[in-house]
Amino acid sequence: MIKSELIEKLAVTNPHLMHRDVEKIVNVIFEEITSALARGDRVELRGFGAFSIKHRPARVGRNPRTGDQVHVPEKYVPYFKTGKELRIRLNPPEAPVEKPKGRKKAAAPKKAAKKAS
Repeated sequence: MIKSELIEKLAVTNPHLMHRDVEKIVNVIFEEITSALARGDRVELRGFGAFSIKHRPARVGRNPRTGDQVHVPEKYVPYFKTGKELRIRLNPPEAPVEKPKGRKKAAAPKKAAKKAS
């Protein structure tokens, strides 16, 4: 799903809102998430997930075409961790598997205890 499809779906499910209003709402939400990440803040949407940034230190990489060493500068990258509800919805727990019902094993005969004399 792309942004325009999201806007269209929200506009259809909320007919009391005008299409341009839905578009503004979606744009404001994305802008606020982007601004918070740019400030170094974490954005958590309960049940959905959390957006944060991770620091990647400078390193020496390789040009895959020539094999030459290339300096890769440090950078910050966005990171998304899914929430518990989203993980469960994507991977529903399996129904408990029943053990096959077979014959019960006969009880082993008890050994007679020797008396100490």
